[in-house]
Amino acid sequence: MSVNNGRIDKPEAFSGASGLLFEQAMSQTRMAVCLTDPRQPDDPIVFCNTAFERLTGYESAEILGRNCRFLQGPKTDQKQVEIIRQAIRTESVAVVEIRNYRKDGTAFWNALHLGPIYDRNGELTYFFGSQWDVSDIHLAQAEERNAKAMAREVSHRLKNVFAVIGAIVNITGRSMQAPEVSRKINERVQALGRSYEPTLDDAFLGTIEVGQAVRAVLAPYDPEGNRIRFNGNGVRTEPNAISAIGLTLHELATNSIKYGALSNDTGTIDVAWRHESDRHNRRSLIVHWQERGGPAVAGEPEDTTGTGFQIADTLLKHLDGSLERHWDEDGLRVEIHFPMSRTA
Repeated sequence: MSVNNGRIDKPEAFSGASGLLFEQAMSQTRMAVCLTDPRQPDDPIVFCNTAFERLTGYESAEILGRNCRFLQGPKTDQKQVEIIRQAIRTESVAVVEIRNYRKDGTAFWNALHLGPIYDRNGELTYFFGSQWDVSDIHLAQAEERNAKAMAREVSHRLKNVFAVIGAIVNITGRSMQAPEVSRKINERVQALGRSYEPTLDDAFLGTIEVGQAVRAVLAPYDPEGNRIRFNGNGVRTEPNAISAIGLTLHELATNSIKYGALSNDTGTIDVAWRHESDRHNRRSLIVHWQERGGPAVAGEPEDTTGTGFQIADTLLKHLDGSLERHWDEDGLRVEIHFPMSRTA
């Protein structure tokens, strides 16, 4: 194949019917394609399709006869360039992502696939190059990395905030001679912190995985890992709902240690979460809590208005959710509902 005043003379390998098919296929494909001739000095481009012209901003007359390096620029990674050179030297296949530059000077990320083409006698005839603009993918990856970095910074700051709150509560409790009150408040603050801490890395998505928060809040109440069983998938919800989930589960676990399944050595708790329709026929996130094996339950306790559950009820109502408690004979059963309009 040779270049003649910006036009291409068909090589023998692409002559006749095969040449016509090649030209039609290359003109219709959306992928930018070029061929270079390693038998000529400096391995020039001897064929490019319309997609290659659109990708680079150059017309074929400005492309043909030049080495592909004319697309490189000030921020082109020379390590990737060396991979390309090595592939040409060794007549091997290479796939790289390299920063190239269009005619107007704008940079783009080019996913380049390079490989040799041989004639029927096994002689190297051309190098084939296909290019694909992957700038959007690189931009999305950069945004994701930035969002994760921001989430880590928020996580660090959030830990500091919880630590400061804990210190303030302790100081206030001592000054008012109410250490038991400050202890209970701090337990709830710590539950909040545990619910958020393992989930902030992906909070940039706008939602948080429910299972991570559930396990983090309840882990301290089952140090051996054999009393609380979890059953749920990757259901997600908005970050604000995690506050209500965390505090509610903390109150349930604390209550279970005092009166329920965790008050003896044999009781167990099953915690499940899923999306389904609630009793109001709303698509909802439902967290299910079931205790078994604890002390026998005679029915609903006389006093069900403890401070902890009042806090949980208030948070849930604020999120249009609800808390349903059932004192079954084999243990307390609870369902927490969040409308799907607030979940993902």
